Amino acid sequence: MTKSTMKLGINGLGRIAKLTLWHHIGRKYFSEIVVNIGRQVGTSLEDLACFIEKDSTYGSLQQYLYGYRGKRLIENLNEKSGSMTIDGIPVKILRSARNPREIPWRDNGVELVIDSTGRFTDPTIPADAPGGALRGHLEAGARKVIHSAPFKIKDKSRNMPPDAVTTVMGINEDDYDPSRHVLISNASCSTTCLAFMVKPLLDAFGSKRILTASMTTVHAATSSQQVLDRSPKAGATDLRKSRSVFNNIILTTTGAAKALRLVIPEMEEIGFIAESVRVPVSTGSLIILVVDLQDKPNGDTITRERINEIYKEAAAREKRGYLMFTEEQNVSSDIIGYPLAATIIEGSETHTRTADISFDLARVQGFPKEGLSHLPQAIVNIPITKVVVYGWYDNEMGSYTCILGDQTVRVADLGL
Repeated sequence: MTKSTMKLGINGLGRIAKLTLWHHIGRKYFSEIVVNIGRQVGTSLEDLACFIEKDSTYGSLQQYLYGYRGKRLIENLNEKSGSMTIDGIPVKILRSARNPREIPWRDNGVELVIDSTGRFTDPTIPADAPGGALRGHLEAGARKVIHSAPFKIKDKSRNMPPDAVTTVMGINEDDYDPSRHVLISNASCSTTCLAFMVKPLLDAFGSKRILTASMTTVHAATSSQQVLDRSPKAGATDLRKSRSVFNNIILTTTGAAKALRLVIPEMEEIGFIAESVRVPVSTGSLIILVVDLQDKPNGDTITRERINEIYKEAAAREKRGYLMFTEEQNVSSDIIGYPLAATIIEGSETHTRTADISFDLARVQGFPKEGLSHLPQAIVNIPITKVVVYGWYDNEMGSYTCILGDQTVRVADLGL
């Protein structure tokens, strides 16, 4: 049963937008959903209905929601008004405006919008900027805008506006202040997974004992990649993005490290590197987190069992299922569509290795040289444990879209 009389707006109908529509059709919190595409699709509204109904990764909408008992859920198509009913929820399709400030949200009674186009990432750009801006939704009638990607401020001299915030459900959702924030970033799928891998370690050891950290995401393909090789666009600096996603493992970049600092400020104190490798699967990704921890001098060595216990306890505390721990031997397809699991820790692959690292105090910046004469030796050995943790995530539906859905409902519940 519908829980709210509020209407939800969705800008775009790419991967995350389409799955967001699926999520809220199944959730039935919003009374109506208005989707802006800003262009004609196919030859009729029926063509668009077929696109919404079928998915190459997750199957059909009716089977996703109801399994083998599912029957077609889309009916009452009206070409003139762009309306249809999906599993009892009225859905209206807008097909005229691409610029956010020109989308008729106000005329359609929409006050809460999810922008999933990936085009409008800078929260500092004004609503009337040429080419459009995220703030344009506010001018068009929305009171809150949730951005399904990290914010990216192009002008590095500018700071994050006070009315914008980045949150990950289960990590820092309380940073959202409904009286102040109108632009909310839901970060990225990789940042979401990574946050649930890092936070338990920070809670257990503190930032002072984490010397360095790095992560590599082995990431599924995305729609920004090419099906077949093509010539690079003018000015392109990364030639690998124009290579076929079917046939290659492709090195690329990720903004997960920058976004992580926004949701877990303690990461500012830790040297952190994030890398990304794209592989030819449709969804189902993996983060490999490597952390160097300083052991305590009492010989309490950090072991694999202790690390796994930290994640088990953290998963037990997280009642919504965002963090899961398993000692099964999974492959990427096993975690596709898993509801609400931001991160699934593969405990059977957790590794630790402890070794003494030698430091020459005479070469340590700021160490008083006169103090060396009072020490028995200038070389000290510090026990360091390297920890490797593997975390699975369904980068499209389970690990991102479902948590984005929770974020959206929470914003609505707290009032616009």
